[in-house]
Amino acid sequence: MLLPPHSKILFIGDSITDAGREPMGEPSPWGSAALGRGYVAFVEAWLTATFPAASVRVLNRGTSGHTVRDLSARWQADVLDLKPDVVSVMIGINDVWRQFDTPLRTEVHVLPEEYERTLGELVERTLPVLAGPDRLLLVTPFFIEGNRADAMRARMDKYGAIVRRLATRYGTRFLDTQAAFDAVLAHTHSASLAWDRVHPQPAGHMILARAFLAELGAL
Repeated sequence: MLLPPHSKILFIGDSITDAGREPMGEPSPWGSAALGRGYVAFVEAWLTATFPAASVRVLNRGTSGHTVRDLSARWQADVLDLKPDVVSVMIGINDVWRQFDTPLRTEVHVLPEEYERTLGELVERTLPVLAGPDRLLLVTPFFIEGNRADAMRARMDKYGAIVRRLATRYGTRFLDTQAAFDAVLAHTHSASLAWDRVHPQPAGHMILARAFLAELGAL
């Protein structure tokens, strides 16, 4: 397993990572609401049930509505200051979505060039504090739509390709969540996984959790 015993893994991203979490960002003695109701909570539950001796600590720093621009503004406090051993970054859905749902508000659009530059800067800020590049996981954004010719799906794939390129450039770990959804979309309609093709229902979060656990070597 990628996660060493007694290590701390931090997940950061947008509403998919947030998933209604409490602001403290990690379980309290009264439950795990701080991890939200999505894939982060599923991952933590699996690690606790399957690798209890490893005592892996899970933190959630997802924030609904955020883009990579927002992540950059809070990176020091929400990542570096917490001194995680492993960091997972999944961002880009809002960077793309705002170009479609608010096309006239161009000031909030994060175009590919800014996305790649900013995400690359975050990687460069983070690698020096980790034990190695394999402790940083770069994760693609996704759009739960099987038609690759759909305009938003095509644009999301472009951002996913940027994440892949950065992972190759810096030698980090890489997770293609779009591929994980595509494997399921070959057998079911997107509406069964997410009403808006963005925010997954429980089955969609389970798809994400399985993909993360597989990449972490925890399945």
